[in-house]
Amino acid sequence: MTLDTSIEYLKGIGPERAKLIKNVLGISTVEDFLTFYPIRYLDKNKVYQVAQLRENNLEVQLKGKIIQLQEIQTGKTKRLTAKFSDGTGTMDLVWFQYSKWMKEQLPVHKEIYIFGKINLFNNQFSMPHPEIEIEEKKEADNRLRPIYPSSEKLTKRGLNQKFFQAILKSICIEIPNLIEENLSDYLIKSMQFLSRQNTYLNIHFPKNMEYFEKADHRLKFEESFFFQLGFGLKKLHHKTQSFGNPFPVIGDYFTGFYENSLPFELTNAQKRVLKEIRQDMKKPVQMNRLLQGDVGSGKTMVALLTMLIAMDNGFQSCMMAPTEILAQQHFNSIQDLLKDSNINVRLLTGSTKASDRKIIHEELENGELSILVGTHAVLEDKVKFKNLGLAIIDEQHRFGVAQRAKLWAKNKIPPHILVMTATPIPRTLAMSFYSDLDVSVIDEMPVGRKPIITAHRREKDRVSVYQFCKDEIEKGRQIYFVYPLIEESETLDYKNLMEGLEHIMDYFSEYNVTMLHGRMKPDEKDAAMNYFASGKAEIMVATTVIEVGVNVPNASVMVIESAEKFGLSQLHQLRGRVGRGAEQSYCILMTSDKLTSESRTRIRTMTETNDGFKISEVDMQLRGPGDILGTQQSGVVDFKKLDLVKDSAIIKNTKRAVEKILEIDPLLSRSENLVIKNYYVKYYKGKNKWSKIS
Repeated sequence: MTLDTSIEYLKGIGPERAKLIKNVLGISTVEDFLTFYPIRYLDKNKVYQVAQLRENNLEVQLKGKIIQLQEIQTGKTKRLTAKFSDGTGTMDLVWFQYSKWMKEQLPVHKEIYIFGKINLFNNQFSMPHPEIEIEEKKEADNRLRPIYPSSEKLTKRGLNQKFFQAILKSICIEIPNLIEENLSDYLIKSMQFLSRQNTYLNIHFPKNMEYFEKADHRLKFEESFFFQLGFGLKKLHHKTQSFGNPFPVIGDYFTGFYENSLPFELTNAQKRVLKEIRQDMKKPVQMNRLLQGDVGSGKTMVALLTMLIAMDNGFQSCMMAPTEILAQQHFNSIQDLLKDSNINVRLLTGSTKASDRKIIHEELENGELSILVGTHAVLEDKVKFKNLGLAIIDEQHRFGVAQRAKLWAKNKIPPHILVMTATPIPRTLAMSFYSDLDVSVIDEMPVGRKPIITAHRREKDRVSVYQFCKDEIEKGRQIYFVYPLIEESETLDYKNLMEGLEHIMDYFSEYNVTMLHGRMKPDEKDAAMNYFASGKAEIMVATTVIEVGVNVPNASVMVIESAEKFGLSQLHQLRGRVGRGAEQSYCILMTSDKLTSESRTRIRTMTETNDGFKISEVDMQLRGPGDILGTQQSGVVDFKKLDLVKDSAIIKNTKRAVEKILEIDPLLSRSENLVIKNYYVKYYKGKNKWSKIS
């Protein structure tokens, strides 16, 4: 038997059962079975008495006799019941599905052990479908009994818990021949780990709960350790092998803007981040940095100042955004900030006219164009730069690896990379999934920004909400009304939006109302947005198309309709569209009266905090890490043991351990680390290509 042995060759399986197990559980080799971990354990050493039973739904083992057996028919359905007694009391055993053979085999008036989950009804306990063992045949086993994930399909074919336990027992006997060590002696001793062989034995058949916890901890550590090691080696390789153009100069473009045109004092966080970027770009190594900053924290300003450093060193810059609206917004902001300079900035999107494209292509190639802002259109082969030195990607998780790689190929020496996100990533996730990047965080809002007041209101409060909006409009403010967009039901969404628009136009008949939604053409969207931004319309009714890129400082109220249908990060992004001016802003979450517990948690979190990082932690607990990273479909977060929410302490420990090892032995060439290197090369190398940023 080896780890690669097909399960059809294991005793008791065969081709048919192997096919069924593979289809239902995805298990096809001995190694798959070894990493098919129990979901819980049963202590078969403890024996309860009927008189001791107090809790409902408890799994218990009792010893006694079946003293009576009877079939009961109700309409067309039959059930089999048995009276069980242990001398301290009696309880019913019930079978809703049974065969004639099973009925005849039941050991009446013999000493037996029964095991199962108890139900309490009318102060009487019963046990449906118990496991039964005759006393003289009961196996002596001091270990905890594993319970594995299963399904009705398997159980009906006889592949029950006893079957899985028997298969795993036969595999565990072979563990000394199957499992090799993958951590250094130093790590095992310093972390007080079980050996790897003992770990697998005690994850399937633990001696006791203490041994299970030790085995569980080691398996989680291993998963995190080798995952982090991959990123650590990649980062090391990048820093030593990845060439970049050094930007040693801080010249007139940067200092001229900083001293004469900076519209506000930078926050300390912005200054710190700029310093980190500056240190990176001085070196002849490609910068690979992730910039995290909450909505409205000033990432665009940092991006612009970084582009000015590139210009001071004779290089062009490119900024890529996932949507036309966001690209347009960045372009408008940068153009406005540079209005007093002669710097050439252009916008390239899918809807850019052919005549404008021709000019952009020419100016890029001859070097006249210093800054290009755009969407995926920037990646087209026709778009050629004279000397691209800096590539900035906003909301990078919306771009695929291949798309980003195209941008790197736009220059012989790859450009410096600054990846930005306004979606705060929980610390545990950033540590795990972006540990090959240097991470900068803008954790401070610009001076003068007042925290947005967020309130939860229901349908009964609608009139008072509308009156509040009218009061704000009378103060000269503007209002957003946002309706949910659920792609599967676009027609229904559109209908809801139109009904909402009609209702709002009716109630706010004395004001101008404009609308924005995904079905509109780009020029229609621009016209609607400009109409609102200019102040000609007091109210904008929109779908989540305004989630990113819409910046109207005078808009002070956002009413989010059916807020329970939005995810936390989306609610937070939407809320960031107000509070962009100096006036007090408000976000009103309208919901139905009936909310699920998860919806209540989301709404409560929004009303309690404006901190995007706190919100992201709650979001991860609710949705899991896959959704937050946008990697759910690609099956990236496929840890079998490690939980990125609960196991942050383990992730921190492994990160420290990996950094310490690579600092001393970057090539893993020392004899004590060869066991780690060999295992990594065999099982992990190339597994996290999905995350490649450069």
